[in-house]
Amino acid sequence: MMKAANLKSIDGVHHGFFTRQGGYSSGLYNSLNCGLGSDDDQETVLQNKAFCAAALGVDDDHFLTVQQEHTTSVITVSEAWKNENAPVADGLVTNVPGLGIAVLTADCTPVLFAAPEARIIGAAHAGWKGAVSGIIENTVDAMMQLGAKRDRIIAAVGPCIGPDSYEVGPEFHDRFLSDSSDNDCYFQPSDKMGHVYFDIGKFVLDKIRASGVNTTERLKADTYSEKDKFYSYRRSHHRNEPDYGRQLSGIALAL
Repeated sequence: MMKAANLKSIDGVHHGFFTRQGGYSSGLYNSLNCGLGSDDDQETVLQNKAFCAAALGVDDDHFLTVQQEHTTSVITVSEAWKNENAPVADGLVTNVPGLGIAVLTADCTPVLFAAPEARIIGAAHAGWKGAVSGIIENTVDAMMQLGAKRDRIIAAVGPCIGPDSYEVGPEFHDRFLSDSSDNDCYFQPSDKMGHVYFDIGKFVLDKIRASGVNTTERLKADTYSEKDKFYSYRRSHHRNEPDYGRQLSGIALAL
């Protein structure tokens, strides 16, 4: 498990960017696969999720994830739900002590938020579609609706696919430049004609800062190249593997 220094210092808030290590899954999913949407044994996945909940000091039935679909929807959590009733969203916020909230990733960018004085926490799953469309801004806005002050929110960007591993084609590049020519700073040339490398971690970090969140941190890691430490959708695709695991990033308010 990895921790961000700026969140670690907050009393009564527990967080962790979990790796793939330390769980109960085997084979392709070895070992801390928390993806209920994977083809892994579901009881084993629930056991892995319970392990993460315990590490953050919350009951497993109060440790909540959502059905992620690269949306900009953010759920304000007031009570726990069963795994099978999880709503579709890509962000969660809460001010309820004893609740933990989490997102799952396998190359996309996990972001954890906390507003210490207001006792509000948030979590967001930011793939490129969600990041472009507003998942970061919507998560910050949802925290503010609960009473957080924008400039008092603290955010940490977790492990994602690295800038030397995320090769994309010209259509992807053009999509970002059509929004703003300034977005070219997130791309570097590739040896492959017409292709470039994209730094999604920096893009998400700058989105957070542009939303008015001043205290930020980015954990540098590459989910694609660090195969023993992280799951990666892209690596799995390149290897023609039938499926892939997901690592969990969570944050909880102590009772």
